[in-house]
Amino acid sequence: MTAHPFTSNVMVLSGVARVTLAGELDLDTAPHVREAVTAGLAEQPVSLCLDLTGVSFCDCAGLSALLRARAAVLRAGVDLVVEGIGSQLARLLSLIGADNVFTGGNAATNTEPTRASGTAAVQCDAELAATAADEATAARKVAAARKAAEQASFRDLLA
Repeated sequence: MTAHPFTSNVMVLSGVARVTLAGELDLDTAPHVREAVTAGLAEQPVSLCLDLTGVSFCDCAGLSALLRARAAVLRAGVDLVVEGIGSQLARLLSLIGADNVFTGGNAATNTEPTRASGTAAVQCDAELAATAADEATAARKVAAARKAAEQASFRDLLA
């Protein structure tokens, strides 16, 4: 049983789609991100706000879902605002060298919403293409970091 069940909520008001995600974002729940973002984009908003404040955990499948959601929003020519990147997700982004993909700066310290302009979508698409092409590399980096952490923890137990 999941400690923090995943929920998604989509609300569109005055041309702004707000997609709120909460709980554990993992292999089982990642498809819900696509569904929620697709539902928000179906309303043809000017802007989409992706609120991650309630995300308590995100693995590489969840990260992949978020990256794909970002690509879909920018491809649609919609402005993207990302709010509430927590420390766990910021750490995951840092491990794969993607600190600024959602924040435009340091994910660990940037608490302000970040806007990815729809007019800058072409530039972002190039970045996303590189990110998508390196998805396997990113997963390997996360796995290697996890293994290193497990080894360090094991060494601590032996000490």
